[in-house]
Amino acid sequence: QSLLVESGGGLVQPGGSLRLSCAASGFSVDRYAVGWFRQAPGKEREVVSCVSYTGLTTNYADSVKGRFTISRDNAKGMVYLQMNSLKRKDTAVYFCAAISTGPNGRCGLVPVIGSWGQGTQVTVSS
Repeated sequence: QSLLVESGGGLVQPGGSLRLSCAASGFSVDRYAVGWFRQAPGKEREVVSCVSYTGLTTNYADSVKGRFTISRDNAKGMVYLQMNSLKRKDTAVYFCAAISTGPNGRCGLVPVIGSWGQGTQVTVSS
């Protein structure tokens, strides 16, 4: 079974940092772009960031630019999301998925391998 599993979420104060991890199993993630998404209560899932299969091209939602950094280690089958200067509005369940990308590295919006996982909860609160 091909899947990606998210981890690293937790409770953090505003201004704090977290690093999310996305571990691939059952397929060669180095052949796919990977995206991070989030869904806050009562809201639709939205794309946060994505990285090309080479790791050379990244894309970020305007709301996280300058604060979040996506990276990948294909040798380990891992993709990461470093989140700094967290804000209360970043509170959500975060998901990762293997995706396609469009022109200029535009992030695809649905998984191309498997389906959505359980995600990892990030709560930013004092």
